[in-house]
Formats: sequence, C-alpha cells, structure tokens
Amino acid sequence: MLQTDVLVIGAGAVGTAITRELAKYDLDVLCVDKNEDVGGDCSKSNSAIIHTGYDAAPGTLESQLVVAANPMYDQLTKDLDIPFERIGAILPALNEEQFEKLPSIKEKAFKNRVYDIEYRTKEQLLAMEPELSPEVLGGLYIPRESIIDPFLLVVAMAENAVMNGARFLLSTEVIGMEKENGKVTVVHTTAGDIQAKYVVNAAGLHCDDIAEMVGKNDYYVNPRKGQFYILDNNTSCKVNHIVLPIPTKLTKGKLMCPTIHGNMLVGPTAEDLTDKTDKAITAEGLASIKADVEKLIPGVQLRDTITQYAGLRANRNPEGLNIDVYDDIANYVNLSGVRSTGLTASVSIGTYVVEMLKSIGLALTFKENFITKRRGIPLFRELSRAEQDELIRENPLYGNIVCRCETVTEGQIVDAIHSVIPARSMDAIKRRVRAGMGRCQGGFCGPKVIEIIARELGVDAESVCKRNKEAYMIASKVK
Repeated sequence: MLQTDVLVIGAGAVGTAITRELAKYDLDVLCVDKNEDVGGDCSKSNSAIIHTGYDAAPGTLESQLVVAANPMYDQLTKDLDIPFERIGAILPALNEEQFEKLPSIKEKAFKNRVYDIEYRTKEQLLAMEPELSPEVLGGLYIPRESIIDPFLLVVAMAENAVMNGARFLLSTEVIGMEKENGKVTVVHTTAGDIQAKYVVNAAGLHCDDIAEMVGKNDYYVNPRKGQFYILDNNTSCKVNHIVLPIPTKLTKGKLMCPTIHGNMLVGPTAEDLTDKTDKAITAEGLASIKADVEKLIPGVQLRDTITQYAGLRANRNPEGLNIDVYDDIANYVNLSGVRSTGLTASVSIGTYVVEMLKSIGLALTFKENFITKRRGIPLFRELSRAEQDELIRENPLYGNIVCRCETVTEGQIVDAIHSVIPARSMDAIKRRVRAGMGRCQGGFCGPKVIEIIARELGVDAESVCKRNKEAYMIASKVK
C-alpha cells in the first residue's frame, strides 16, 4: 500500500497548485489524477485569462481568492518560465441599457478592491480597438486582466512540485474511500490503495463524486459547456485587448481576445448539461458565438478558424466557491464550485488550502532548500537566430523542424517526452510545445510526432494515444 502525508485528488490547475505549495514543506505529497497527463478536465479547455476579480460577487471567498491571486502571477510566471502578458480588458457598452450598467460594474469592482478600473469614451475605445463596433457608446478599461498559457501553467507548477520532491500518479482514478474513527484511512484507486494522513479533494468536475465517497455530497456539479473558436494568427481582424461584453448573471458572455501565442480566441457559450463527458461542438453553439461576437467586433473573420473546442466548467449547485473542513472528518479538505475563475485563483487556493490543513493539524516545517526556479522547454520559433544556432550546437535534434506551422523541433518534442512530468500522448506534446496547434492541426506533423513518441518510449506506434487510452491514433498496420 502506498503511503503519503498528503494526498491531493486532481491534477488540474488547482490540484497542481496545492501540490506545489505543499512541496515547500518537509512532507511527502502525492497527487493522483484519472487522466494520463496533468491539466485535469477544466484547466486545459478555458479562455486562458488571468482575471482581476472585478466582477466577482463582493464579500465571497471567490472574490477574496481571485483578487489575491492576480498580483501573484508577475513573480510566479518569471520563476516558472510561463508565457504571460498583461494586455488589459475593455467592456464596451453598445446601447443605452448597457451604458447604464457601467457605474454598477465599476462600483462592484471597487467593492472587490479592484481600484484601477477606468471609464473610457467612445473615441478612446475605438483608438484602443479600431475593430470595435462603431455603435459603442463608451465603456470600461481593466488594465490588469491578463493572458497566459494555461497548459504550461499547470505543467510548470507540476514540474516544480516534482523538482521539490512531490509525486504524481497519473492514469489513476479514485474509486472509493474508507473512514474510521472520524478520519479517512484508505483511498482506493485503480492503481491500488493509498494510505494518507490528510486528503484534499480538488477533483473539479468530479469533486461531488469524490465527496460522495465520504458522505459530504450536500451539493452536485452540473457541467457548464463553453464552446470556442480559435482563429489563425494571420487572420485579418485582430484585437489588442480582451474584449468582453457586459456580463449577465449566467455568464461573462462571449469575448474575443488574443492568445499568448498570437491566435484569436472567440467564445464561449454557457450551456448547462448533465453529462460530464459531453464536449461536443454544435452548430447551434457556434452560431450563437458568431451572432454575439459580431455585435462587438463586426469584422471578425470566423472563416479563418483553424479549430473549435469545448470545455466544461464545474458549476456547483448550490453555487459558490467552497473550501470546507469538517468536524466529523478530521483529515479531509473538500473544494467545490471552482469555475471560470479557477485558473486564476489556483495559486491563491494553493496557499489557502495549506493554511486550512495547518488549522486541522498538519505540521508544517518549511524547506530551506525549496527550488523556486523552473526552466521550460525553449519556444524555438521565438528565439533569435543566434539562440537557435546555439541550441542546435548543443543538441542537433533542435535543427530538425517537425511542426512547420508552429516551428516545433524534434529536440523540443524529445525534451517534453523525457521531462519530470513526461508527455506520453499526442495531446500532452501539443500542450507543451504546440506541435499540432497550427493551421494544419497536425495534418503534416502528426505522423512524425507519433513516430518520435513511439521511438522514445520504446513502444509500437499503435500504442500511442491522442490522450487517454481510449483514443488510439493508429488502428493497425496495413503493411
């Protein structure tokens, strides 16, 4: 039986942030996830925005955590080598009804202690965003709304945790838990039983399923689907900021913004479901994005789409972000209601959960030798020619371009496969080095990536998966 001081269930942004924070102390920390890679279900399919918390419900735990998290990203992204940019957001009002809501939005921001939100006139907004609808009457500017690479955020936090002694057990589903004398004693998984002194449920979309195992399912999660377009980075209609509609009670609305790597992101929808596996793209959903975003950006060129995708948010009923401990389970922390701001709040949630564990008895001794820096795999296409030449001299595999759309080299792919959180699937490679994320979506580089994965792992090409084991890339040999 595996043993650990703290078991974290879920390796999305929140689970990896908690694991990394725990790795700062003299503890044995283990994080498990049912998927073959870190990133969870929600953290790898979102809008990749680091929020300020200006529009959170004032006085809530979500507001507290998001507002606290935003300034943490300046140092974190430098330390962990994560692409990040503070491009700012605008909220344009396109009619009198929306214009009249601007003071209440600003007032809410002030209640959330987001004080740098400012009014902008029609002329100022059009100067900032020439593609904005000429119907705009004015709006708000939130300068610290930011964009990030969400895949590398999770990977970087997980790798840094491993560098500091934490362990990850992937492709491992939690299937049950046992309690005795007011404590969780054994966690049953598909990889065997785990004995942990403390257990943290950070399972996101499936947090209610885990909570049910210990009798704490006084809520349920209904997945809320968001569909997106990703446009080619050469599309003729671009925006410089995150362009947000005036939000509604249900959703922040359908936006258009740049990604950290130069594409345009358009969406999402907000569709309440019951099926936690339904990530299907629908004609109706995409049509609703087109109709709404064209009101903001009339010239948006959806014909330049290179792909669409859907993500599921872990919408809690009753709603609200909750981090709970219990009198009758002395060693268990339960997280629920981590939704669209979860990527942002993950880093502050990590510190918050550690303090909660301390409050229920976890002894914490800080490591004097905690490694704060992590160096990522170089983004070859963003290097100078001199830097590229130096990499090739050090490792000739960096001279072999595999993905032409994104200029990804064989050296990058091999480094990802052999990293401390190894990339063992096509999607894992894509998330780390962007092979297959360009205009052809892997049509050219896909076969070569399969070949490299198979070679480096010493397996047959038929065993290489797109993601989890049910998604094989090759059915069988034809010769």
